Amino acid sequence: MQNNNPIGPTSEQTKMIEEAVALHQSGQLDLAETQYKKLLNYLPNNPSLLTNLGTIALQKGRLEDGVRIIEASLKIEPNQINALNNLGTALQGINRPDEALASYDRAIALNPGYADVFSDRGNVLRDLKRLDEALASYDSAIALNPGYADAYYNRGVTLQDLKRLDEALASFDHAIALNLDYAEAYSNRGNVLRDLKRSDEALASYDRAIALNTDSAESYYNRGNALRDLKRLDEALASYDRAIALNPDYAEAYSNRGNSLQDLKRLDEALASYDCAIALKPDYAGANWNKSLLKLLMGDYLEGWKLYEWRWKKEQQINSRREYHQPLWLGDESLINKTILIYLDQGFGDYIQCIRYAALVEQLGAKVILEVPLELMTLCSTLKGNFTLLESRQPLPFFDYRCPVMSLPLALKTTVETIPTQIPYLYVDEEKKKLWNEKLGEKTLTRIGLVWSGFSKHTNDHNRSLLLNQLTSLLVLPVEFHSLQKEVREIDIRTLTDFSNLHQHQEDLLDFSDTAALIDAMDLVISVDTSVAHLAGAMGKKTFILIPYSPDWRWMLDKMDSPWYPTATLFRQPAMGDWESVIAEIRKLLSN
Repeated sequence: MQNNNPIGPTSEQTKMIEEAVALHQSGQLDLAETQYKKLLNYLPNNPSLLTNLGTIALQKGRLEDGVRIIEASLKIEPNQINALNNLGTALQGINRPDEALASYDRAIALNPGYADVFSDRGNVLRDLKRLDEALASYDSAIALNPGYADAYYNRGVTLQDLKRLDEALASFDHAIALNLDYAEAYSNRGNVLRDLKRSDEALASYDRAIALNTDSAESYYNRGNALRDLKRLDEALASYDRAIALNPDYAEAYSNRGNSLQDLKRLDEALASYDCAIALKPDYAGANWNKSLLKLLMGDYLEGWKLYEWRWKKEQQINSRREYHQPLWLGDESLINKTILIYLDQGFGDYIQCIRYAALVEQLGAKVILEVPLELMTLCSTLKGNFTLLESRQPLPFFDYRCPVMSLPLALKTTVETIPTQIPYLYVDEEKKKLWNEKLGEKTLTRIGLVWSGFSKHTNDHNRSLLLNQLTSLLVLPVEFHSLQKEVREIDIRTLTDFSNLHQHQEDLLDFSDTAALIDAMDLVISVDTSVAHLAGAMGKKTFILIPYSPDWRWMLDKMDSPWYPTATLFRQPAMGDWESVIAEIRKLLSN
């Protein structure tokens, strides 16, 4: 490498350089740093010394210092590949990703055969959410060095971000095959297995990560998540506690610890755990959101609705959030002679539950535009009010304000006592009612509409849904059952053939108005916690709703009735996972 000093190092200085490098390589950073600084008094323009000094600054966590020193070195000798790579890593560390990427690209232009630079470049591209480019950069690193375990690891993380889970799992497995002691790869491998709903295997992977690195707070945190999936909640709590002991500032562990405590209905402890997470990280959307759900569950609606707005800062919601020029209305401004857009922001059940508020908004003097999902359009046309209905994602007309449907309870300052209960507020299309009555024919037995499972990708599906064979004791009763489900899971299809009194209508349920007409023909609806339960309640139909031990916020605690749906009766698990007792109680009622 070129030395720009007028006179090169003396033999004594050369020996000092060799000693400094040896100290550096042996990890004696303080001694090496002192030696480099001493040498720079004699050789101030020596780029190698500057680069090494800057590298020590990076190793000691002084990223800004490291950037400054390495940039000075590169001004003297621009073609230092190691310096460019280290500079890129430091720039990434101080959140200057575009400059980091440029530094990596300069290094690659000088030497396109340098696998480390391609791998580090992939890291910054992943941080920039340019995931396909990151993947290509890792692939280049691996092509140059097929034994590069870290590149396979980072490739796996990127594939997981891209939701290409099977490929991510294979990439982590390859990293582990190259480095059998790769604790981080085992931990992230466990995360992929959790995403694949293979929680037992995920737990084993986390256990291996912990065996390799007993001080990894993240692995204990991940292990706690898998144990919670498996409903081994006391063990999950112990794992979160270990993560917190290793990292007392671990806000995510406090938040998920709160979730496990809530699952156990230890609600005051759960609230304290969420508060710890928020104290550590006040802008932590997940913890504030979890606290909102707990507050609502406990009936503290005024604080709960305020905290519920944190949903907009959660990553999932940010990714789907739409931008509007019009201001958000949360109840403060007058709506007299104003036009307001009310729109979907969560699931169909949420929309059905809270679209009742549209009438109250209209009573405030507003012209109301309802943006409605296609599946709910015909159903919502039965709402009583002078609303303009607009199918979702269509061009919007003029409006003054906007309010997502799940913010209406906050805007209208809803408490448990003031929930609007003008039931029904959704009705049956008369033509469809006639068609279904003709299709079903004369009634000779009690007719019961049945929903035993919800959307399989719902975050709480493992708690709220049943297998059809769990309802066998009901299905043998002399009752005419009708499935209200649009989809039947493959595991339930065989059970369907065993019960001729369970009639299927999947092909005829084109949207929620068809479901409403079929519900109208029933004497009773029995449903797990799904959108159909909300629909039956909104129609004023007698409804039995099956509630898991740790309920969703809207069903509150212990009550058999619901302030949201006066015609609903809630049947709650007496212990976690105990659907048998719930079904036995319903069977007893139906048999009388």
